[in-house]
Amino acid sequence: MRSQRGVTLVELVVAIAIVAISVGGILGAIAAFSSRSADAMVQQQAIAIAQSYLDEILQRWVVDPYGTPPNTGRGSWDTVDQYNGLADVGAHDQFGNPIAALAGYNVSVAVSASSGLGGIASTAARRIDVTVTHAPNVTVVLTGYRASY
Repeated sequence: MRSQRGVTLVELVVAIAIVAISVGGILGAIAAFSSRSADAMVQQQAIAIAQSYLDEILQRWVVDPYGTPPNTGRGSWDTVDQYNGLADVGAHDQFGNPIAALAGYNVSVAVSASSGLGGIASTAARRIDVTVTHAPNVTVVLTGYRASY
């Protein structure tokens, strides 16, 4: 009886094929997870930008008790309605200065009169929609309400 040493060529080829298929599957899963994690980061950043804009707008008056000062740019806006139609290509700070690291995000704001807020007149209530987009497929819309009482 002869003792065998090592493996045959057929066994070696089968083992290499099994390892290659396993590694290919693992690398495919890692690639899918990494692309999804990047999408999640972009989504979270878009939410943070929208929340920042909404927080800024919600601090403004619906009806300015002091009268309307001259409009010298976003840093001087004191009513919610002044933000209506705001369209920033690239995110900007509260003074309207662009933020270079957020240049890929576009922001738009729509302000409209709101009714049905527990008896508050539509002239004293506003609905604010902040939309943030990032190519190719991220869109975030945050909505808030501001009322005078």
